[in-house]
Amino acid sequence: MFSIELCAGAGGQALGLEQAGFNHLALVEIDATACSTLRTNRPFWNVIEGDLHDFSGKEYQGIDLVAGGVPCPPFSKAGKQLGEKDDRDLFPEALRIIEEIRPKAVMLENVRGLLDAIFDDYRNQIIHTICKLGYVVDWKLLNASDFGVPQLRPRVVIVAIRNDLEIDFNWPKPNELCPPTVGEALYDLMAEKGWKLVDKWREQANDIAPTIVGGSKKHGGPDLGPTRAKRAWATLGIDGHGIADEPPGPDFVGMPRLTNRMVARLQGFPDSWSFCGKKTSVYRQIGNAFPPPVAQAVGLQIRKCLEKSIKTKLKRINVS
Repeated sequence: MFSIELCAGAGGQALGLEQAGFNHLALVEIDATACSTLRTNRPFWNVIEGDLHDFSGKEYQGIDLVAGGVPCPPFSKAGKQLGEKDDRDLFPEALRIIEEIRPKAVMLENVRGLLDAIFDDYRNQIIHTICKLGYVVDWKLLNASDFGVPQLRPRVVIVAIRNDLEIDFNWPKPNELCPPTVGEALYDLMAEKGWKLVDKWREQANDIAPTIVGGSKKHGGPDLGPTRAKRAWATLGIDGHGIADEPPGPDFVGMPRLTNRMVARLQGFPDSWSFCGKKTSVYRQIGNAFPPPVAQAVGLQIRKCLEKSIKTKLKRINVS
């Protein structure tokens, strides 16, 4: 099955959908460093570096899936929740591209803030527009921790299935097993330099992580979020005031900071996924990503839905 990815970032959603069996015909991303990350990990992907406003989907008409994670700051509290008044709001462009392509399915994700009462009218307008284009639309708040990611990370996911396919979409069910704790997930990385207190730290880091905040270029260097978030990280024995260049050494005392590789693991990226750019850029790429395991879980359900539609049509043809 074939897809295109809008606002691909560092590839979290794209990787998850690839794992679900989708082949990307194009990935659109405006950030040059994120594009380098995509090309480094998947040289065969067609990465289109540019503004979504300038992208036309007409040559991809009728493909299986249009997916994307348009910028979240317009709907996040950190971004002041300006919504459609924020010049970073790309939902109108995503809707334009969906209309141009008329894919079999659509998958869009964004922050929990999109569900706030302040955006009720705008959210309903987005859903109404997709429905008018000929789709059955549903949305759900998914927690990454329900799909094996050691982080809460609630995200709103909108899924639309073209109504001529006459098939229902079913959301993925949460994993039966609990995700690893931060201590379990990061123990080997924290121990890489021979830190003598790593076992004691693992005992303290006995819960999943708070939601990792990526931020935007309008803010300063990398850290793990506002004051409340930093306090939550501190209960896990993590100093959230910055990102470390390397794990703690043998005689380190105090609360260690996470490295970007550790943050990437907490986001559900495999250790084999490389990130290009300087430390702050890498942290933002990771922090703004959609966890691959969640994208894979939703993608598998979309694929099942579309495959069922194909089988139903073939059965009708054979009967007739």
